[in-house]
Amino acid sequence: MPFSSDSNIITRVCITNTIHQRDVRIGDHQRILTRHTDAINNVVFSPIGRTLAIGSDDNTIRLWDANTGDHQRTLSGHTNYVLSVTFGPDGRTLASASWDNTIRLWDANTGDHQHTLTGHSDAVFSVVFSPDGKTLASGSDDNTIRLWDANTGDHRRTLTAHKSRVFSVAFNPCGGILASASWDNTIRLWNAKTGEPKQILTGHSDAVRCVVFSPDGKTLASASWDNTIRLWDAKTGEFKNSLTGHTSPVWCVAFSPDGKTLASGSWDKTILLWDTNNSELKRILTGHTDVVRCVAFSADGETLASGSEDSTVILWENSK
Repeated sequence: MPFSSDSNIITRVCITNTIHQRDVRIGDHQRILTRHTDAINNVVFSPIGRTLAIGSDDNTIRLWDANTGDHQRTLSGHTNYVLSVTFGPDGRTLASASWDNTIRLWDANTGDHQHTLTGHSDAVFSVVFSPDGKTLASGSDDNTIRLWDANTGDHRRTLTAHKSRVFSVAFNPCGGILASASWDNTIRLWNAKTGEPKQILTGHSDAVRCVVFSPDGKTLASASWDNTIRLWDAKTGEFKNSLTGHTSPVWCVAFSPDGKTLASGSWDKTILLWDTNNSELKRILTGHTDVVRCVAFSADGETLASGSEDSTVILWENSK
């Protein structure tokens, strides 16, 4: 069981500025690799295989073999910070969003650039594929969400309702609902097919930095700069619970593939692991020396990746 409370060893693999390897206990086995030279904004595992994509303030996306820690390739083309990266559901296409106001589509196998999507008038904070891979959604500092044809890059529609920057967008597992999180302290739910607004979720007292649906689509988790995580009924929009444990703003959240664990990263430099059945804190992971901006589970649930303003990515692996 990944990250179960009775596991006594977690393997930590760091991606940073030197090469070093040693074996100790409780998260002390490290493989440290040099590549990124600035803050890490987003990490994501391929839905197939063990490729890890990382977007950074150094304007690049780098692809890594998560098993070996080998650097595979660097994708260059953005002219400012890479704020978000995401794989298509078949793992063949990678999308990236940047402070340069654009979204780029890449061949994940070759690294070839396929399309550049333009239309946002300010930084693009978040990009995500629909579950069927046909649509891309993007959230921007221009207060809008845009929906795009993932094959051609054509713009389909623009969703406007948020009163400030849109930090995060997420499709539910069936692709019918799109959630968005904003600096305006709200979460909005949209009909992903028509673009019609469905609900506004309120309760956070500061900016909402991240939203994500549980794998079964029943729960929506939101991370806020009010230091809390909120759980919502994804169908009704009703508030279910608040997770408190971070001592600073919460930047990111991610569900494990089985939905039993929720990981959160914060300005307090920690990653917290929560039991989604009872909302209890299971584990605190420490190792970053600056804000934890992103967390992501591998498709098999055996690895958690965390990225930080300290320019490192740590892979936390379940004990074997």
